[in-house]
Amino acid sequence: MITKQSRKTARIKRHFRIRNQISGTPARPRLSVYRSNQHIYAQVIDDVAGKTLVAASTLEKDIAKSLKNTSNIEAAKAVGTAIAKKATAKNIESVVFDRGGYVYHGKVKALADSARESGLKF
Repeated sequence: MITKQSRKTARIKRHFRIRNQISGTPARPRLSVYRSNQHIYAQVIDDVAGKTLVAASTLEKDIAKSLKNTSNIEAAKAVGTAIAKKATAKNIESVVFDRGGYVYHGKVKALADSARESGLKF
C-alpha cells in the first residue's frame, strides 16, 4: 500500500537529501532559507562550529516597516539584500546556498538573486 506524503513531509525529506551533500565551513558557510506562509528567513551558518553567523528575516523591524506584505517576492528581495549586507560586514564573501527543500523559483530565487547582486558569491 502506497501512502501519499504531505507537502511538508516531502519538503523535509528533500531538505535532508540536500543537507547530506551541502555543509557550511568557516571559509564558506551555508546560506539557509526558510519560508512560512507569512514570513521568509535567511541564515548564514557555520556547520563545523554549529553557529549561526548572520541572520535576517521579515520579522526585523527595519525590513518589515519598508514592506507592505512580508510574504511576497519583494519581501524576499529585501531579506536577500539584508543578509548580504550583514554577511559582507562580517567579512563573509562566499557561501553555499541551501534552498531548504523548496523549489528554486519565486521567493527563494528572488532572495538568492538579491543576495548575489548585493555582493555574496555562490
